[in-house]
Amino acid sequence: MRFSRSHCLLTLLVVAFVSFPVQAQTKPVVGADWHNFQPENEDFSILMPKEASTEITTVEYHKFQLNFRLYLSAKTPGPVLAVASISGIKSNLGTEMARFNSYADAFKTIFPPKVRKDVVTKMILTGAKPFHGYNGRIYKLTIGDLTGTVNAYVTKKRFYAVAVLNAKKDEPLEDKFLSSFVIPDKPMDTPATTAQDTNAASPNNAEMTATREPAKTVDAEGGTPNTNVQASQREDHTEAGTAAGEAGSQQQAQNQPGATKPRAPIAGGMLNGKAIYMPLPEVQAGQPSGVVMVQILIDEQGSVIEAKAVSGPPALHASAANAARLARFMPTLLSGEPVKVTGTLSYNFAKAN
Repeated sequence: MRFSRSHCLLTLLVVAFVSFPVQAQTKPVVGADWHNFQPENEDFSILMPKEASTEITTVEYHKFQLNFRLYLSAKTPGPVLAVASISGIKSNLGTEMARFNSYADAFKTIFPPKVRKDVVTKMILTGAKPFHGYNGRIYKLTIGDLTGTVNAYVTKKRFYAVAVLNAKKDEPLEDKFLSSFVIPDKPMDTPATTAQDTNAASPNNAEMTATREPAKTVDAEGGTPNTNVQASQREDHTEAGTAAGEAGSQQQAQNQPGATKPRAPIAGGMLNGKAIYMPLPEVQAGQPSGVVMVQILIDEQGSVIEAKAVSGPPALHASAANAARLARFMPTLLSGEPVKVTGTLSYNFAKAN
């Protein structure tokens, strides 16, 4: 009897000793070291580790001077959690898609060195994600040994990129961080619509349109534009402004009885030499070499709205098409009217080392 009681007691102690470490290792995804983070002079809020750093700087990007703000938590080893806030690309420059592409390319250029230096970076568009009335996209981002997701959004004033990177997959952490990002809803455009309807009903609408002063280019923040940027772009975008005005007149004419249909896209042939901005595609070690032809469609403002690889090694198609979507062209005018253009871009991939 005495032996049986001692044996039972010993068994209970062993079970308790084994169970204790398992419970001690369980940690919540977001604990006391996180807080609801809402930086000064920003419109967003997000759950963020308390030790996150803040960097505010100005970066030259092509003809633009961008205001770059980075809120970063990067433990070594451990996940990288970041929110990048970028402004400086004019809201009235080209289409919203072109503005989004320019911001995304700037983020891909500026952000990776903040996390890992001198490593291969790859960012691929995987889907669309409208958010609070604004356009949004989802990217897969790889920086060296880190891989993760970037949710990107563009408002009238700023571009936001919310990124989670890790050496190993951690879906609970990724979902918790990305889903906690909040920005105000997009304002309604009711006053602008009312003004447009009033002008359309006016019998002197054509005369008013012809004598109206051209809109001034202002900074997306609402401040004074960079003088160097404004001077360098004034000549480049004269045709773009003219095309936008003529497109508006064309739209009004199409609403009248007996109006003609929009012009079909014109064939532009090989377009490499006509691009004003044509980024290089991403390359990876061990990839095949060869020439990839990409069929593209350019809208009236000079932005690529469709891109599809039609020849070349299949392993290079995605990289070439992604680069083609970021290309920019001057608007094409036919009889004084802006038109869409179809054509091809050629990418020559050399053998990667």
